[in-house]
Amino acid sequence: MPTPTKGPRLGGGPAHERIMLANLSANLFEHKKITTTVTKAKRLRPFAERLITFAKKGDLASRRKVQGIISAKNRTNKTIVHELFTVIGPAMAEREGGYTRITKIGNRHGDNAPMAVIELVMEPVSPKQAVVKEAEKAAETAAPAETPVAEAEVAETEAADAPAAEAPATEAAEASAVEPEAAEAPAAEEKTEEK
Repeated sequence: MPTPTKGPRLGGGPAHERIMLANLSANLFEHKKITTTVTKAKRLRPFAERLITFAKKGDLASRRKVQGIISAKNRTNKTIVHELFTVIGPAMAEREGGYTRITKIGNRHGDNAPMAVIELVMEPVSPKQAVVKEAEKAAETAAPAETPVAEAEVAETEAADAPAAEAPATEAAEASAVEPEAAEAPAAEEKTEEK
C-alpha cells in the first residue's frame, strides 16, 4: 500500500490501517453503504475501487487476490467476495470508474468528528453518456471516409444552394417591379374606354 500523501496513518501502523480498510470495504460491499468519518471514507475510496476493478475482470486470479485482501487472516468473508464478483462487478461493467460516492452528513455528536456516507454507485450509466459514445464513434468512422472528392461535392452543393437562395429574392424584386406596371395598365384601359 502506498504511503498516504498527507497526515498520519489511520491506525497505529500500516498493518492496522490495511486491516481497517479491508474491514471497511467488506462492510461496504455487504451493505452497499456505510457511515464513517470523512477521513476514513476518503482513504477507503481508492482501496474499494481497486477491488471493484478486480471484480470486473472476474478471473480466478483476481478472485483469489481480493479474497486475500479482504480476509487475509480468516476465510469468513467468502460470501462478500462472491457477491462482489457476481453482483457488484457485473453491475459496474459499463462504468469506467467512480464506483463510489461520498456524501458529507455533518458532525458526530460525541466528538464533533466530520461524518460521511460512502456508498456504491449501482445505477446504470446514463443513456446520454452512451449516446455521446456512439456519436464519437460515428465521427471517428466518418472522418477517415471523407476524401477530397467528398469535400469537392460538399463545395458544389453549397455553390448550388447559394444561387437558389438568391433566386427567390430576385423573383420577389421583379414581382414588386411588375405590380406597379400592372396597376397602371388597368387604369390606362379605363381611360381608353372612357374616350
